[in-house]
Amino acid sequence: MGACLLYRALHGSWLMFAVLFLTPDLFMLGYLFGVRVGAWVYNLVHTYTAPLALGFVAYFTPIPSLLAICLIWTAHIGFDRFLGYGLKYETGFKDTHLGKV
Repeated sequence: MGACLLYRALHGSWLMFAVLFLTPDLFMLGYLFGVRVGAWVYNLVHTYTAPLALGFVAYFTPIPSLLAICLIWTAHIGFDRFLGYGLKYETGFKDTHLGKV
């Protein structure tokens, strides 16, 4: 929710928000290469590390869309956690750090 409020304060495009909000879920395609690769790829984009790094870069560069993308990405991860979807274990897609989905 905080990322959405910051995005609103940034006056970001809500169309861009809608288009990019589910983009991290495309990384579920990693499961086409097996559970181990799928979990690794999915977890790579579903941790706060990458959006935090992007936010750091956005702070020091004059590219306003980077901060917007960072906030959209952060909102996506937060929404996933709210719904109970956590980081994936290599034992199966439904096995997460928040419990079995």
